[in-house]
Amino acid sequence: MGTRFKYLLRSTLMTSDFIIVNGSWILSYFFLRSSHPGLDNHFGILNFLLFNFCWLLSATFLNLYKNATLSSLENVFRQTWKTAIVHISFFAIVLLCKNETEFYKSFLLVFLVLLTCFFIVSRFLLTYIVEFIIDKAKLQEKTAIIGYNEIAVRLAQFFGEKRSMYSFEGYFDDIEENSLAVNQDGKIVGSIKKCIDFAVENGIREVYSTILPHQHNQIGELLQVAERNCVRVKFVGDFKHDNRKIHHIEYVDNMPVISLQAEPLQDWGARAKKKIFDVVISGLAIVLVLSWLVPIIAILIKLSSRGPVFFKQLRSGKNNQPFWCYKFRSMRIDNPDAAIQASKGDKRITKIGAFLRKTSLDEFPQFFNVFMGDMSIVGPRPHMLKHTEQYSAIINRYMVRQFLKPGITGWAQVKGYRGETRDPKLMEKRVEHDIWYMENWSLMLDIKIIFMTVINIFKGEETAY
Repeated sequence: MGTRFKYLLRSTLMTSDFIIVNGSWILSYFFLRSSHPGLDNHFGILNFLLFNFCWLLSATFLNLYKNATLSSLENVFRQTWKTAIVHISFFAIVLLCKNETEFYKSFLLVFLVLLTCFFIVSRFLLTYIVEFIIDKAKLQEKTAIIGYNEIAVRLAQFFGEKRSMYSFEGYFDDIEENSLAVNQDGKIVGSIKKCIDFAVENGIREVYSTILPHQHNQIGELLQVAERNCVRVKFVGDFKHDNRKIHHIEYVDNMPVISLQAEPLQDWGARAKKKIFDVVISGLAIVLVLSWLVPIIAILIKLSSRGPVFFKQLRSGKNNQPFWCYKFRSMRIDNPDAAIQASKGDKRITKIGAFLRKTSLDEFPQFFNVFMGDMSIVGPRPHMLKHTEQYSAIINRYMVRQFLKPGITGWAQVKGYRGETRDPKLMEKRVEHDIWYMENWSLMLDIKIIFMTVINIFKGEETAY
């Protein structure tokens, strides 16, 4: 919650603190250089690495960059000074163990003065810059609340106190039953059934419900509408009577907030790992493989049939946003209906196209999609817009898979659910596997799926046509 604000604050803090700590080290060296002729012996690479390690250890130990600390700037200030003191203590112990007491006395005094000055200035600037950016860029998470009751009022008050992180848009309840509440508060903007429509129109991605599914007959129906529109619904309250599995619990002002599916990739650290992984792997693939593979396949495609080398098509991406997905062209350009899935023995497929599809080489241009940020190496496969519309109408929880970036390969594909899906039950299985992947994501799972994909390519797959 408030993920964009916390991501900005965390990134700014970590970058500025790294500059401050190491800048203080360098300036301390220049200040002491003239009065300590043998100073170069103490400012070696080992001491520098130990110095940075002590800072990282202190920051980790005191949770300087954790969500609980980032919930308010006051917490950040408090933990900053604690971290600085612990850092100095750790490094002093290291120097004492190395019997560098003379250096220890001089250096720590100068360093402490510089660090104090820099941190005071940086925290003032940080307060101003973060508030300015949030105000101008509108980085607050828009939220709405289903239900008007004691818990809802507490939750709204919390959002009001955290205006830098949240923009509270209003309550949704049965207006007839709460006419007095409307007059008193003025924030009930509509009935429960209009909540998701309002969320979609106003760019709200998370809605908090203080009414549990068993307490109101519209909530279950509302969940399905929310999932189709990539809106997350989280529940605040007592879940002991609810028969749906609780996957994930977090807290807002000491109130439990329950999500109906776990999403490890909601955590900024997990997203950063996956993003770095995607950029590095796709970059290597483009430089080391596609640089020579594209010219070869381009010649083969041109010799096989007339038309472009690449095929592009609008596909459904994260949050159901369309993007241009690229592939090597494997069909003839006189294809009467590109929206029809390829089937076994499909006459539209060229000879070289059959080979490309069998070996999955036709998917390789999607590394460009990954590098540009539209896709991930691993994730749910992107479907055509027509198919997304078709299957979302008949398959429960289909749109949950759109919470993630689509992937070149995925858990469903390595488990055999790839290719043509004429039977809706096969698509249901694919959706089940995609949601399982979302709820159980880890970097090692991505690596496992990549390994399984390579193995399946060499083994050959019956549905690869």
